[in-house]
Amino acid sequence: MTSRLTPQQRQILKDELTTELTGYLVDDYHYTPEQALDVLYTSETFERLQDDATGLYYQSPGHVYSFLQNELKTAKVF
Repeated sequence: MTSRLTPQQRQILKDELTTELTGYLVDDYHYTPEQALDVLYTSETFERLQDDATGLYYQSPGHVYSFLQNELKTAKVF
């Protein structure tokens, strides 16, 4: 995927998604913020989010969260 964004802009998008996803985990699973970050950082979803080639950072937080929820239901992340 070709992107007109600078690496810094892509990182900002990734950071914003990370913040949103962490908040969703805290709200939906009642994790502490630290637990939510641990779950997120060890997930395949986060690995894919960090890979510029996937373009996942362009997606809405809800869309990316649906991948993470599916991963939590089907695999051991934590």
